[in-house]
Amino acid sequence: MGTRRAKPEDAPAIAEVHIRAWQVGYRGQLPDSFLDGLDTDLEDRVEGWTRATTDPDLDVFVAEVDGLVVGFSSSSASRDPDRPEDGELQAIYVLGAIWGKGVGSVLLDASVTALAARGYPSALLWVLEGNDRSIRFYERHGWAQDGAEKSEPWADLELHEVRMVRPL
Repeated sequence: MGTRRAKPEDAPAIAEVHIRAWQVGYRGQLPDSFLDGLDTDLEDRVEGWTRATTDPDLDVFVAEVDGLVVGFSSSSASRDPDRPEDGELQAIYVLGAIWGKGVGSVLLDASVTALAARGYPSALLWVLEGNDRSIRFYERHGWAQDGAEKSEPWADLELHEVRMVRPL
């Protein structure tokens, strides 16, 4: 397994991982009908990830196993008005079939290293409230909830998230 910076030609694989990871990772937390309908979103996600891989303000990494993209992460400056000096882990997703094999940890390390290289003193991320598996993963890597919460509309849903932070 290896990680590298994502390129525009990785966008279809990133979009596929993004959808499949949501469908497995959020099953039981979000409605099945919503998760099953994500496949119709593939083309839009490919376009979005194509733009993201060329955005100089984003760091997007992919993890590969046997030449296939099995996970990705992305980071940037914080989008939170109360933490403008920080970096933000915007996304990290790995195919469910390889959870527990260290891919997420390697991607997280790549993003944290990129955020530190950009000079951010600390980083934040948002995780779905009740997503205990992800929260434990982040806690093992030095992240802690700081008490901030938010609700965001997503399609026909209201997603409730908690913020986690860590020094870099």
